[in-house]
Amino acid sequence: MSQASITSLFTPSGKAHSASQSSYYYHAQPSNSKHTHTRKRSEAEDVPADTTPLKRPRITASSRLQSAAPLAERLRPRSLEEFVGQPHLTEPGSLLRSHLDRGATGSIIFWGPPGCGKTTLARLLAKRTDAVFKELSATDSGIAEVRAVVEEAKSLLALTGRRTILFLDEVHRFNKAQQDIFLPFLEAGHLQLIGATTENPSFRLTSALLTRTIDELTLLRSVFILERLSDADITKIVTQAVQRVSEDDPEKPWLPLPTPSPNDLHVPDADDSFSDVASSQPDIEEPLPHPNEPTSTQGSTASTDPAHPFAAYPQFTPKVLSTIVALSTGDARTALSLVELVVSAPKDADEAKLLSSLRRSVATAYDRGGDSHYDMISALHKSVRGSQGSAALYWLARMLTAGEDPLYIARRMVVCASEDIGLADNHALPLAMSTYQACQVIGMPECRINLAHLVSYLSEAPKSTRAYEGYSRAEEAAKLDPSIPVPLMIRNAPTGLMKELGYARGYRYNPDFAHPVTNDYLPIQFQGDQFLRREGDTSGKIWDEQALREWELRENKGQSWSGRPPETHGGSDNV
Repeated sequence: MSQASITSLFTPSGKAHSASQSSYYYHAQPSNSKHTHTRKRSEAEDVPADTTPLKRPRITASSRLQSAAPLAERLRPRSLEEFVGQPHLTEPGSLLRSHLDRGATGSIIFWGPPGCGKTTLARLLAKRTDAVFKELSATDSGIAEVRAVVEEAKSLLALTGRRTILFLDEVHRFNKAQQDIFLPFLEAGHLQLIGATTENPSFRLTSALLTRTIDELTLLRSVFILERLSDADITKIVTQAVQRVSEDDPEKPWLPLPTPSPNDLHVPDADDSFSDVASSQPDIEEPLPHPNEPTSTQGSTASTDPAHPFAAYPQFTPKVLSTIVALSTGDARTALSLVELVVSAPKDADEAKLLSSLRRSVATAYDRGGDSHYDMISALHKSVRGSQGSAALYWLARMLTAGEDPLYIARRMVVCASEDIGLADNHALPLAMSTYQACQVIGMPECRINLAHLVSYLSEAPKSTRAYEGYSRAEEAAKLDPSIPVPLMIRNAPTGLMKELGYARGYRYNPDFAHPVTNDYLPIQFQGDQFLRREGDTSGKIWDEQALREWELRENKGQSWSGRPPETHGGSDNV
């Protein structure tokens, strides 16, 4: 066919003629396939050599979702070899690695801070076993969704023998009744549960559920603790992420998928008519590049050198890297989100403005009901007890700037005033109560000054736990036998009958005497016991020469403690 014939196909008349001609060949000569194939080959041979036919890009739902996912989700490790951090769990010979290698099917709990790898490890665990992986989040799921997964798991187990792993993120969000839904299915072996939580399982998960996580072989509770990632781990994750992004597309690594125009020319495949039919198999196609972007062949020259992973992004300076590591505070998800902001910025972006944008994009992670809430108030209390005013003020500032309730801190300091300062300074408790009232009346941000005043005073005040320890000893004695009667001598005798029965007989009223007198103040079982020790009494206290020398070196500028006895010996002995 000549060039003019091909051109005429795109004219209105040509189109009509071509359509009628195609219709004629379809109806009149349905069996003449050889003639049709010969005609197609001749048309293809007449196409100019410099004309490159374009293939219509195939865009699937999975590729669209993958393209829209954050960078942290797209760059999840695909194997344990790619996983960074948690060496106590992932190294060969570790408890979790042994759990994986033997294909254990018991339920487990991952406990750790956000962004430390709980979800990734759960997916890798399912990948290493021949199990179906289902994923739910307790934040948007309930009993109905769990029952649906269980019923599907039971049917699959009965038909194929394959087990189902249910990964439940934020498992601590389920209340006790919701957690109990798992018990019969875990006992029957119909389901394997992998729970992820940022809260202490001892407080947030039921004992019944925790007992179902005991390993069948080791008889140990399968609660794996994941630590916050170190700065070295975050640096490695960021470096690998930038390198992978640079290799995939050094210019615009995460532009949205293009929407092809219906008028785009393309050469149809033999099975092109079925390209839009949904497949029953999971689609694992990679996201398509933007049409205007360089192809993989063109971009290969700009791939990042492993020795210089940030060469493709000049705005990714060492200071930007260190800032990302610091702001992420061990959270890989936060770090990768910051990486996404940096590599999407212009390559000539001002470093100061970029750093400012990074700092504003990170919110302070503080949960007033989580572990950090109790960890920080514990750090504040212990710093005051240890007379470390600077440390106490730091933890006070950390809590207040994160949004902690100042009344909560003031209440704890009221307790501290009696527990740790106690009889050594009787002004501590009134000051603490005054500070609590000031926080009620004034509120934030001004009451931070009152709290700083109180915390500094309590830190520098002398310490005495005689009252607190004395009550603890008395409480222990009182619990031994709550039915011990009060001695007759110190009983109340408001009536004549009680006096006849011996109430208050022999009692000496102390103010009537010019000298000290004694009475039977304790039951006979405890007479002679000293619950409240004398001031300066160090009986039962530990003498640790190594700990004392460490204090002298770090806190006392190398000088000997003024209270050191003339002759002391090493070791940890009771004085």
